[in-house]
Amino acid sequence: MFAALYIPDLPVEAIVRAQPALREHAVAVLAGKPPLEKVMAANERARSLGIAPGMTRLEAESYRGGTEKGAEGGAENVRLLSRSPAQEAATYAALLDAACAFSPRVEATAADTVVLDLAGLEALFGPPAKLGRDLARRASGLGVEAHVAVAANPDAAVYAARGFAGVTVIPPDQTADRLGLLPVEILAPEAERPSDFDGAQPVQRFAEVMERWGMRTLRSFAALPSVAVVERLGQRGLLLQRLARGEWTRTLVPFEPPLVFEETCELEYPVENLEPLAFLLHRMLEQLCGRLKARSLATNELRLTCELEPMTNAECRMSNESSSGDIRHSSFDNRHCRTLRLPVPMQDPRVLLKLLQLDLAAHPPGAPVAKLALRAGPVQPRATQEGFFVPVAPEPEKLELLLARVAAIVGAPNIGAPEVLDSHRPDAHRIRKFQVSSFESQKRGSRNLKLETRNSSAARLALRLFRPPLRARVEMQGAKPVRVSFLEHARAEVTACAGPWRTSGEWWTNDGWQRDEWDVSLKTGFSKTTPGPALYRMYRDVTTGDWFVYGAYD
Repeated sequence: MFAALYIPDLPVEAIVRAQPALREHAVAVLAGKPPLEKVMAANERARSLGIAPGMTRLEAESYRGGTEKGAEGGAENVRLLSRSPAQEAATYAALLDAACAFSPRVEATAADTVVLDLAGLEALFGPPAKLGRDLARRASGLGVEAHVAVAANPDAAVYAARGFAGVTVIPPDQTADRLGLLPVEILAPEAERPSDFDGAQPVQRFAEVMERWGMRTLRSFAALPSVAVVERLGQRGLLLQRLARGEWTRTLVPFEPPLVFEETCELEYPVENLEPLAFLLHRMLEQLCGRLKARSLATNELRLTCELEPMTNAECRMSNESSSGDIRHSSFDNRHCRTLRLPVPMQDPRVLLKLLQLDLAAHPPGAPVAKLALRAGPVQPRATQEGFFVPVAPEPEKLELLLARVAAIVGAPNIGAPEVLDSHRPDAHRIRKFQVSSFESQKRGSRNLKLETRNSSAARLALRLFRPPLRARVEMQGAKPVRVSFLEHARAEVTACAGPWRTSGEWWTNDGWQRDEWDVSLKTGFSKTTPGPALYRMYRDVTTGDWFVYGAYD
């Protein structure tokens, strides 16, 4: 058995998928360059008003229905929208994702049709009727309203999906009877398509030929004598007749769709505020996450591309007086790109939306947004296992959201974990992004900590650094310091000292450094309330000659 998924009026469905509110309106899609645009597809509501493919824009704009009422009580206007190949590609990719969630053998039959092999799937998903309903439900969950048909061979399933709405299941012994109800024009694409496999010439104007012969349905065409059909239509006629009877069998050609997860949304009117932009992003993220879950995948990187509407100089000057929710700034860049790299794979659209909102609030676009494109990098989902004696780590999603909120307040460069750099420069470090360690890394870290604790039996001194180092005045006697003054210490006597140790580096750059370090013991402590000897690390900047107290030994 085979199942076919067919998207009726794909250009319309692609736009309606991005803007679900249009499902309640009459919609027609235009193709071509102005002023020669023509209607290429229309939904059922528009067709009921008289809109047909081939109409010019002027004809479609001037047409009014006589029975359908609009929001203001008059005749309903048809929404005329331009074709979006990017949204069509995303819609078809979503259809492929829905099929791949059920079977590994999927064929990209046409630009609006997908066929999958159901062999061996009954034990997993149930009988064909239930599987067909599950396929339709999965496609609908990804925003695609598709026709689903199950039949004994791929082509019978394709024609049933194109001819019958909803979910259709054709038993093998009823294939010819059910297909016989379909109009004969459904074979026209196959009749007029050039073929390199059977060597048969295409039948031009197949629908006109059938009209002259008086053929209306596949049943009447299938009942014709095969010899007479071959004499008039050639070998392609025999193929068409076998298709009409549901007797043609072929090998399914599996297609491995590329793992590209991208959603686009072309707006009728540019968006100027973050709130409506977040509403659009939420729907796009739900569709993206649904497609990822259908492939048992997650994402660790989101790339948002906003195509901006050009602004005039006057608009840029006015944007300086706009409210905080306005996304306009003095910028003439045509694109605004933002990339979010996540610490762990995620599938939750709500968390991803909040992260995008915080990022856009910190880095708003420079002009009203006319088009959105959101791409997710697919990775395997995160597999975690907690240990009995390992402290529970925070959920990565909540931690990332918390860090994004803090970064919006203090700035992204000021949040993270310090990391010591491989350099001889004192205090050389950088702030790296927080990473949630796995159970295995926690277990290894705990084992190493126990080993270090077991091996360290002697007491050690800890150096508590001053941030920033304290400026000091030092009296020298010969080559050694004898008195130090800093903070509340006035001419504190040096009872013992060690040094100097000269360190230097990066002399070939403008940021080179060179200093002499000393360890000193002062007669008075760090404060008047704690008198007694104290150990300090101090240094002299060789370049400037200034002295600093670097830290205190505890």
